Amino acid sequence: MGAPGAGDIVAGAVDRADPVGAGFGGTARVGGAGGRAAVFSKRVARMARIVQKFGGTSVADLERIRHVADRVAAERASGNEVAVVVSAMAGETNRLVGLARETGPRPDQSECDVIAAAGEQVTSGLLALVLQSRNIDARSWLGWQVPVRTDIHHGKARILAVETDALADRLAAGQVAVVAGFQGIGPDGRVTTLGRGGSDTSAVALAAALGADRCDIYTDVDGIYTADPRIVAKARKLDKITYEEMLELASLGAKVLQTRSVELAMNHRVRLRVLSSFEDGPGTLVVDEEEIVEQQVVSGIAYSTDEAKITLVRVADRPGVAASIFGPLANANINVDMIVQNMSADGKATDLTFTVAKTDFERAVQVVETHAGELGYGDLVTDADVVKLSVIGVGMRSHAGIAQMMFKTLAERGINIQVISTSEIKISVLIAEEYTELALRALHSAYGLDAA
Repeated sequence: MGAPGAGDIVAGAVDRADPVGAGFGGTARVGGAGGRAAVFSKRVARMARIVQKFGGTSVADLERIRHVADRVAAERASGNEVAVVVSAMAGETNRLVGLARETGPRPDQSECDVIAAAGEQVTSGLLALVLQSRNIDARSWLGWQVPVRTDIHHGKARILAVETDALADRLAAGQVAVVAGFQGIGPDGRVTTLGRGGSDTSAVALAAALGADRCDIYTDVDGIYTADPRIVAKARKLDKITYEEMLELASLGAKVLQTRSVELAMNHRVRLRVLSSFEDGPGTLVVDEEEIVEQQVVSGIAYSTDEAKITLVRVADRPGVAASIFGPLANANINVDMIVQNMSADGKATDLTFTVAKTDFERAVQVVETHAGELGYGDLVTDADVVKLSVIGVGMRSHAGIAQMMFKTLAERGINIQVISTSEIKISVLIAEEYTELALRALHSAYGLDAA
């Protein structure tokens, strides 16, 4: 949601003279978008550069902010350079957005960004003050002060560049940088925001630009699990997971990391670690596939209840029909996910089924009905009580029978598969929502993922 994609440029990356974990061979250069390079003198001992990110539940009140300060202080005491990215306090962004909406039916989105960004500004200032009260040199940085350059799309801006000259100078001098996540600055100089979950992307983009050794994402869970542990009691925490698997899990319903942040980390090879703000533990590392010695055939199972199914019955079987259906949906900025087409019962036409996000469901139906004349379908059937279930694993590339296992397991429990879609490392099916928990537990056991 409004964060860097595969083609985005993150400027200001550190060109370290030697591999991660070794001492500096000479100097480290940080070049910002303005072309200036800051040169740091040779250090004898290797000092890691760590970016820490704390979400809304981690900074929900002043007491929790003090707990965050404990973790920041411990990282700094170990001799590392530390930059911290913070979200707004839990619920604060919703409150601010709600206030903006109360001003009128169509509030100016650029002003809405000014309001929504205030939550992160408060958190960053509070954490900086708490650190200073402990005699730790710290200061807050807002998106425009870093600066985080974005495009002009308010509310869902994409990062174009992160200029780290001044911030890197302060880190090298031993200061803790507390950066407001979610924020950027557009080409017109106005404040922009990155969309929901944007602080994850802020942290990864900053880590990439600084050439950080690792980006730690602190959240309310202690790592990445093979399935949602609230539903599957035997779900296991993973020590490591590949970027590709995490990207699929994030896009298919896992809420731990924002999808765009994982994509950015994969593109720039930023080592991620997901761990709990509230208890000690190693968390889960998100890394290259080469770093995982023993690959599981299936690493995780995700589900998404944010799905709605639309079926056009008896659509004319002629070239261009699909384009005439999905073109208007694309023009309405409605993303279509799973698609299946098959012959109608009379053999003279086709039935076309596709899924959209539930938030787009009513609009999608309206678009289809508006173009009913040119589409020429016989009937429109909808179903919002569905769930998308996905099995993910890089081991699928070299193992046969993964899909057959999924279909067999669901069939044995009387669960009908409505739609199927696949990729190189993923198989997704659409089923009735009432079978979600049964299907998750059955598949988790069938693929040998249950904890001992």
